[in-house]
Amino acid sequence: MPYREEYPRPQFVRDNWLSLNGTWDFDFDDEQVGDTAKWYQNPTLSQKIEVPFCFQSELSGIGTNDFHDTVWYKRTFTIPASFEGQRVHLHFGAVDYEAWVWVNGVFVKHHQGGHTPFSAEITGQLKAGENEIVVKAQDYSLDLSLPRGKQFWKQKSAAIFYTRTTGIWQTVWLEATPPVYLERVVFTPDVDRGEIGIRAFIGGFKPGQNLRLRTRITFEGELVSEDEYSVVRDEESRSIRLYTTASEAHERWWFPEHPHLFEVEFNLTGEGGINDKVESYFGLRKVSVENGKVCLNNRPYYMRLVLDQGYFPEGVLTAPSDEALKKDVELTKAMGFNGARKHQKMEDPRYLYWCDRLGLLLWGEAANAYTYSVEYARRFVPEWMDAVARDINHPCVVAWVPLNESWGVPNVLVDKQQQDHALSLYYLTKSLDPSRPVISNDGWEHVKSDFTTIHDYEGRGEVLLKRYSNLESALDAPQKKEVYAEGYSYNGEPILITEFGGIFFSTTGGEGWGYTGADSEGDFIKRLTAVFQALRDAPLVQGFCYTQFTDVEQEMNGLLTPDREPKIPLDVIKKIVTGR
Repeated sequence: MPYREEYPRPQFVRDNWLSLNGTWDFDFDDEQVGDTAKWYQNPTLSQKIEVPFCFQSELSGIGTNDFHDTVWYKRTFTIPASFEGQRVHLHFGAVDYEAWVWVNGVFVKHHQGGHTPFSAEITGQLKAGENEIVVKAQDYSLDLSLPRGKQFWKQKSAAIFYTRTTGIWQTVWLEATPPVYLERVVFTPDVDRGEIGIRAFIGGFKPGQNLRLRTRITFEGELVSEDEYSVVRDEESRSIRLYTTASEAHERWWFPEHPHLFEVEFNLTGEGGINDKVESYFGLRKVSVENGKVCLNNRPYYMRLVLDQGYFPEGVLTAPSDEALKKDVELTKAMGFNGARKHQKMEDPRYLYWCDRLGLLLWGEAANAYTYSVEYARRFVPEWMDAVARDINHPCVVAWVPLNESWGVPNVLVDKQQQDHALSLYYLTKSLDPSRPVISNDGWEHVKSDFTTIHDYEGRGEVLLKRYSNLESALDAPQKKEVYAEGYSYNGEPILITEFGGIFFSTTGGEGWGYTGADSEGDFIKRLTAVFQALRDAPLVQGFCYTQFTDVEQEMNGLLTPDREPKIPLDVIKKIVTGR
């Protein structure tokens, strides 16, 4: 099977689609001649690349880390017979950083933002027989105000920065819909009332079309609700009750330990043969702060997270397969963690799908810039809004993290403009999704945050335990960084240590670094045990996030190697993480 033929948008599935992953024509445009030479009109490109892998990766078939910030792609395709009479939509999972798209020489889309999806309807540009897509991608490798995550602005990786990604790095695909179709839905679970709110958005809507939308919800094969109504506007809302008794409620809530999901089938029908069928799912769960405690479904819940950079040795930001994404979730759970922080990366939706299905909490985090400017803010805000919109329906997502360690806002401690930017992201995110906690600046120098999150790489367990046994020492700049920016202060929020550990230990003899180091397997176990036990025993700590899931390039402080091999047995890690 070619790379990731699984449906790329797993929470909103149609049968009628076509993957465009595979071999494309490709070329670098270092001299910036492509536009003038009209490469968008049937260009002759000198190389081949395997999409969706970036040219820096081995799996792309190219594998160079030289700087090539402008690249072009071309491939041909034939529309399947099943698309006849339908609208045809061209989708891109992610293209880093800026993209221009042509179909049969006609410009159809421009997009900025290297980590979020975009699409274009291309029905009017298609012709019988063979069609052609051309994509120009532009990166800005040296621009530190670019939302980039861990991608380094120098050629060779160093310190906490890794290999860059330029161009297409998530699935490209076609999808067919009727002229009037279900464009998207937003689920709002209400645990307290036992209901699901559903907002349905209709593409191609015109008044007087005599449309009807049927929503069929099942739980473990049992019919829960079947609701049908007339669609009289391009956005419709309904609230549906999901159970009637307390025992049913507890059996149907989503927890990592019991990831119960409701399956949904939507059917939009109307005159003229309109018949759009979409399959989806949701989880009924609530994340909140009650009396200073982190709660999941109204119960105090201790978060045991692991920091996951989402890098793959052969694919860079792109997993080699869907099975590899599933395996990462399984390994995380096998090590005793109930959640992950996908660090400085908006992960492929297939990973979130497996978190939903298998039961793993996820903190949704942005890929940040490194410096502040008005241009950075203009770039970052719409990309962050798109990220929230993409992932809002996933029950696994339990917190939003727009900023980390003052990346993009390096002077936020004292700079009012940067404080206002961080504060604006907190309120913007709450306005888009009031149901989840928001951490304004994970690690230190918070403005307003729903959790107080602290990064602390102290390697001595006794020091950690003492530090987080009373509030004064916990808030006393543990990394020589103030926990709150000037003008802001602690107000009873739950305290979580969202980066700690980072213990270097190599099982291969390779050179690298960590925040502290172990010189043998026994020493590694001893050091791990000390820091995990200290945080579990610390009375103020309501959760933690260990650095990190795997070694990444020169950073060798993972619990697993880059190839996902455990450095010590998984059952030993699980006992250390959970204390049992």
